[in-house]
Amino acid sequence: MEIPSIYLEHAVGHFAQLPGIGRKTAMRLVLHLLRREASDVEAFATSLSDLVKNVRYCHVCHNISDEDTCAICANPKRDHTTVCVVENVQDVLAIEATQQYTGTYHVLGGIISPMDGIGPQDLEIQSLVTRVQSDADIKEVILALSPTMEGDTTSFYIYRKLSGTPVTITTLARGVAQNDLLQYTDELTLGRSILDRRPFKGN
Repeated sequence: MEIPSIYLEHAVGHFAQLPGIGRKTAMRLVLHLLRREASDVEAFATSLSDLVKNVRYCHVCHNISDEDTCAICANPKRDHTTVCVVENVQDVLAIEATQQYTGTYHVLGGIISPMDGIGPQDLEIQSLVTRVQSDADIKEVILALSPTMEGDTTSFYIYRKLSGTPVTITTLARGVAQNDLLQYTDELTLGRSILDRRPFKGN
């Protein structure tokens, strides 16, 4: 289908780059924006611009933050002896929604996936090792990665990297079904998996 406006074509092209958005959906969204008040669309565009310019990643845990240190890491009421290792920011939000966990996090930014060309060097694994080695207050590392083959591979790799440290390494109870993504697990199941975590076995 030929689009009668180069500006419309550019907007549709950008929307279609978003995950789960095809060209038909992108066209529908762009046409919806065209029907909105100009001030609404400008506010939408400004919010995206502000997002790119101002959102940072916490220098401690790599969670999204407005400051150099995120609100969780900066909160003295959190349990700083426990670090929950997750794949992405969505997993932090999912665990926080359970209201069962009061420790801190470490966001890897992905999981090891040779098929996708993602190796340990592409993730925040070394920064986790350095963090554990340099912070004597950390007593437990929870490997809260999705129970997929890639997630289990990443957990085992981290377990091996931390095996020489004095921290206890645990993993979520398998109330989270095999091959389920953590961010899509219901809050009750995820909350129980956090509370019922068990020692990680490197086998």
